[in-house]
Amino acid sequence: MERVGVEQRRARLARRHHLAPGGKAASPVEAARGMVALHSTDPASVFLATHARTDPPAPVAAIEQALYEDRSLLRMHGMRRTMFVVETALAPVVQAACTDAVAELSWRRYAKLLSEHGAGDRDWLAAVAGQTAEAIAARGQATGAQLSADVPGLRTQLLLNEGKKYESRQNITSWVLFLLAAEGRIVRGRPRGSWASSQYTWAPAQKWLPAGMPAVPTGPARVELVRRWLAAFGPGTVADLRWWTGLTAGQVKQALAELDPVEVDLDGTTGLLLPDDLAPVPPPDPWVALLPALDPTPMGWTGRAWFLGEHAPAVFDRNGNIGPSVWCDGRIVGGWAQRAGGEIAYRLLEDVGRQAAAAVEAAAAALGSWVDRVRITPRFRTPLERELAGAAAPGAGPPGAAAAR
Repeated sequence: MERVGVEQRRARLARRHHLAPGGKAASPVEAARGMVALHSTDPASVFLATHARTDPPAPVAAIEQALYEDRSLLRMHGMRRTMFVVETALAPVVQAACTDAVAELSWRRYAKLLSEHGAGDRDWLAAVAGQTAEAIAARGQATGAQLSADVPGLRTQLLLNEGKKYESRQNITSWVLFLLAAEGRIVRGRPRGSWASSQYTWAPAQKWLPAGMPAVPTGPARVELVRRWLAAFGPGTVADLRWWTGLTAGQVKQALAELDPVEVDLDGTTGLLLPDDLAPVPPPDPWVALLPALDPTPMGWTGRAWFLGEHAPAVFDRNGNIGPSVWCDGRIVGGWAQRAGGEIAYRLLEDVGRQAAAAVEAAAAALGSWVDRVRITPRFRTPLERELAGAAAPGAGPPGAAAAR
């Protein structure tokens, strides 16, 4: 079995994820395509991840142009029921491979909750969803609040987790919008407020896909999704692939049987590569990057030791969500945050040398200028991000760490 060492994996990461000098993407669409999908649970991640991967760094207006004017990028739930931004041409593949199953499971869950609370059943929910889709089409685009005013059924409220500390009363607007989006009938449009806002407007899917979401057979769609992951993230393990896609072991096995990947040795662990992807990738020039919370690179594998080292407690939360991270030559070496005044603070958790440290400082200054007046607070806070965001002065780091800047 051919060995693929850590340095080769880091070289592939740098080049294929558009992070190495000379290998940056020329546009937001190319950046998204290179990663298969950009995480969008935290709206700011899409913009920050694109900024890190384009040369020159794509301005906010160019990313918004691709999302809301050209509509060459589209937000949708997909792998692991997670929100992503994908190239619009790839949306039918993600829909068939992952999102259709997410939609059906969600229909069952919400219908069961309605029935348990005596508020309705699946047929009633389908009728409300149909009325909501018609209201969106009539307006052209609409917010959840506008739709709740248009469709009385959306104002139905349920008391969830009754008697528990986290008891809450919730109306079903977000449920219905999620179901319609998961079925590919509506999409998230331009948010209210800044580019870091999650207060989306909603629009008919035909504004992005004039003929609607094309139907793609499920099996071939899963094969294509797995192929794209291997091309962008390979070599990786079956466990990595199952985690990233959210598919079952049987579904992954069926897709891999069609692709017939080659097994390689990842220093004692069996990894997979596409048959035409065995040639070594030349090492890139030295590079650094400041990647956002939930960036698609660190979230691309479940086995992360080869780029993460011992820094997981600082840069990941307890649920496995990555915070803002500092990278040097294919590995995580620190973390960063935005302070209340807008400045970018960072801390190096290991010695990267004088030249790389200077490059990190320059990258932090450039990111601060690019972000400008927008304030970014990750949806999932990590220990180092919290500390840096609230630090009053440099030099608060642990022994041996570089000062926060």
